[in-house]
Amino acid sequence: MHCNADWTVSNLNSNEYVDGFTRGNIDDYAFSQNTTFQYIHYRFTIPNQDMRFKISGNYVVLIYEDNRVDDPVATACFSIVEPKVEIDARVRANTDIELSGRYQQLDIEVNLANYVVQDPASEVKLVVRQNNRFDNEVANITPTFFNAGKLSFVNNKALIFEGGNEYRHFDISSFYAAGEGVDRIIFNRKYYEAFLKEDLMQKSRTYISQPDANGRFIINFQEAFQDVQTEADYVQVHFSLLSEQPFFDGQVFIGGDYNYNLLDDTARMQYDFDAQRYTKTFLLKQGGYSYQYWFLLKGKISASAGKIEGSFWQTKNEYTIYFYHRAWGERYDRLIGYSVID
Repeated sequence: MHCNADWTVSNLNSNEYVDGFTRGNIDDYAFSQNTTFQYIHYRFTIPNQDMRFKISGNYVVLIYEDNRVDDPVATACFSIVEPKVEIDARVRANTDIELSGRYQQLDIEVNLANYVVQDPASEVKLVVRQNNRFDNEVANITPTFFNAGKLSFVNNKALIFEGGNEYRHFDISSFYAAGEGVDRIIFNRKYYEAFLKEDLMQKSRTYISQPDANGRFIINFQEAFQDVQTEADYVQVHFSLLSEQPFFDGQVFIGGDYNYNLLDDTARMQYDFDAQRYTKTFLLKQGGYSYQYWFLLKGKISASAGKIEGSFWQTKNEYTIYFYHRAWGERYDRLIGYSVID
């Protein structure tokens, strides 16, 4: 499905955005080998000889069984860009809120060159995401000014983000030795369990620079013979965040690309009053993972890392910028600019 800039379904017929078939079978698959959890690894690549895209923009692929289109087992979201403009951006610590404190502010310039935009205030849409998160995404920003073929988004408080902290990480690539961030790995006669080291609150600590992956993960099995994708096992991974008492004004979540940074029941932690900690268990495939703890205040939709992880202007965050254009009379949002900065 083709989608607008806000991921609502666009008002286009499939033959307007796809050349070929809009449906196809996933025939490339392999069974797991020598794993405690039996699974099937599927692979599907687009575009392919049967399906090619005609236009830029946002797309959603639905994966379903037995023609049950209304009951998908998974979805995949991605964007296709037609590079028509250049995006220049910088991150600064001196924000319109405070100087070199807890926040980072973006200044963005879009060089249109020879690309024509008649009415920038109504035709263009700028979307900015921090570390691939949707909950604190910034959209629908009006350009500060337009001059000499450039759109400027500067000194805009909407482009101020919490700095947060570097991501935590752990490695479960091997069962023979506990990797980084792992306290112990056990086999409980059915499957493997990994108990991560106890995590502490970091909000009162000073910033420490360290390499991180901003929520990304990689599948890896150190003892694999041929194919990591089918030989890596699934592991019950136990997280624990020490806290003398629960937060009564909100909830705690674990964020990372492996759960699409969603703030739902799959990522929500539970407080254990006896152990005085928040806990959560994920079923994850072997590899290396980065993650953070986020606090969601009651009634809000955007989570904060600062209450648990601390927030610092020095944090090496990654910002992804999407620039869409819909000229007068057009029926969809074209993605004509894309840039990633840190």
